Amino acid sequence: MSDTGKVVTGIVAKHEAELLSEWIDEQVSTASRRMGGMRESELREQSKEFLGLLVTAMNEGDIENTQAAAWSGVRAYLDNVSRTRSLQGYTPTETATFIFSLKRPLFSRLRRELGNDGAQLADSTWAISELIDKLGLFTTEIHQKAREEVISRQQQEMLELSTPVVKLWDGILALPMIGTLDSARTQIVMETLLQKIVDTGSTLAIIDITGVPTVDTLTAQHLLKTVTAARLMGAECIISGIRPQIAQTIVHLGVELGEIMTKATLADAFAIALERSGRTVRRIASKAE
Repeated sequence: MSDTGKVVTGIVAKHEAELLSEWIDEQVSTASRRMGGMRESELREQSKEFLGLLVTAMNEGDIENTQAAAWSGVRAYLDNVSRTRSLQGYTPTETATFIFSLKRPLFSRLRRELGNDGAQLADSTWAISELIDKLGLFTTEIHQKAREEVISRQQQEMLELSTPVVKLWDGILALPMIGTLDSARTQIVMETLLQKIVDTGSTLAIIDITGVPTVDTLTAQHLLKTVTAARLMGAECIISGIRPQIAQTIVHLGVELGEIMTKATLADAFAIALERSGRTVRRIASKAE
């Protein structure tokens, strides 16, 4: 550790209690509306635990290298705080303020201790500023990563919810699709449909694309892949919802649907499915008739 690092570490360790008190006051005074909702006891506990880890890391490691093993406890704690606050709806700025608000108490303490040594004060101030900046940026990165993970998980859940497989009758499934069909969604569609085929032992599946706004070559290929996968599992597919515009587009693109049965409406496809399964639908005359 450099001489400056030793000086800074000694000052922080010596005045840990005073720094904690001043830091908490700083956080409370600069707290946003959301952070103001946090109980002061919780804020005090978080600050006390972090400052203790910070002092330990400074004593055991080098303040210029926060990636060293000695700083693992600090990084792990900040990781937990950042992720927790991210899930609670804190902004990156609000989360990073937890660290950056420590600057003023530290700078103030350095001035009191090193006020008569301008060169040492400047070096120490720069060293502690770099340290806090690194830790603050770390919290921001973790916060952003946590938000991205949440968004990714929500997108996955929305994809799964947007591809429900409905059991219309014994041995007959329906997969109503809404929105654009891309590669990622196709994979979800395949997995959901194939699993439902296995669970129900169905031999017929209707893929309804009434809610698909456009069909291009890629979309058609995705449909063909889904149908092929279902056939490998022993189930035949019927594609319904072929509107005039989509039919023209498929012809224009030269897409070959092969032997796949297509129908204009889900009702028509269901009638065919019933017929293939040896069932029929007939109207029962009312008593008045």
